[in-house]
Amino acid sequence: MKHVALSFVFFIFLLGSCSPDVSKSTITEDMALQGVSNYCHSTYDWSVAEDNPEIMYVSMGEETDSAYQVIFRSYTGALVNFYVDKTSGTTRMVEQVPSLDIEEEAGTINLFDYLEKGEQ
Repeated sequence: MKHVALSFVFFIFLLGSCSPDVSKSTITEDMALQGVSNYCHSTYDWSVAEDNPEIMYVSMGEETDSAYQVIFRSYTGALVNFYVDKTSGTTRMVEQVPSLDIEEEAGTINLFDYLEKGEQ
C-alpha cells in the first residue's frame, strides 16, 4: 500500500511539473508595441503627420504584472490607451480626450491579428 501511495504522489508531482507556467508572459513589450503600432497605422490616417511626425505617435506606457499599456496620440490631441493582456493578447482600448475630460471604452482587438507571422 505504501508503494501505491508513493507512486500516486510521484504521479501528481510529475503532472504538476509538466503543466505550463502561466506566470510567464507570451506577449513581450516589443510585441505589444509593434502590434498596437501596426493596428494604429492601419486604422488611422497618418498623412497629416507627414510634415510634423511628432504630432502623432505610439509609445509604451505603464506595465503591470498582467498587462502592457501602449499609448497612441492623435494629431488632435486625443489619446487611445491600449491595455495588452500579457498572456492572451486581448487588447482593451480606452479613448481619452484630455481637453474635454472625456474617457470611454472603445472596444477590444486581438494583438495577434496585428503581428507579422515572424513576430508571433
